[in-house]
Amino acid sequence: MDIKDHIRSIPDFPKPGILFYDISTLLAHEDAWQVAMGRMAKSVRRRQPDILAGIESRGFLVAAPLALKLGCGFVMVRKKGKLPGPVIPYEYDLEYGSDTIEIQEDAVRKGQRVVIVDDLLATGGTMAASCELFKKAGAEVAGAACIIELTFLNGRSKLNIPFDALVSYDE
Repeated sequence: MDIKDHIRSIPDFPKPGILFYDISTLLAHEDAWQVAMGRMAKSVRRRQPDILAGIESRGFLVAAPLALKLGCGFVMVRKKGKLPGPVIPYEYDLEYGSDTIEIQEDAVRKGQRVVIVDDLLATGGTMAASCELFKKAGAEVAGAACIIELTFLNGRSKLNIPFDALVSYDE
């Protein structure tokens, strides 16, 4: 099955000139979603994770069922101010300004193997920041995985961990 057949491309969203790759059509197709999760599980299992981390918010949709399938825990990587209780923040630079992501202070234990999951890898900034956040928390970042990689944006070059994607787009 070609997973790309179940990913919708929406031009000029969220702003003119952007081609948005929409996974909602993949999520809605039960067979394609099963196949995608099976392939992701095979890929991620090789990294021997203790816990999967999903990046807000579409990463939650991928990481949570994948964690269940693999028998792992699940942790949310959220934007600043969205998690209750004590958190570990990580501030990182954007093209114009900065942003902060957080995990709850007790989300991972020192030495736990974490695989970071999102729906799509574009420029790699948030994924790289997530890696640094988990290192700051004392976890071992064993790898990262996405459904989609936009190879023309070269986000993979910002990662110094193993990275896997189910499909890639070159333009």
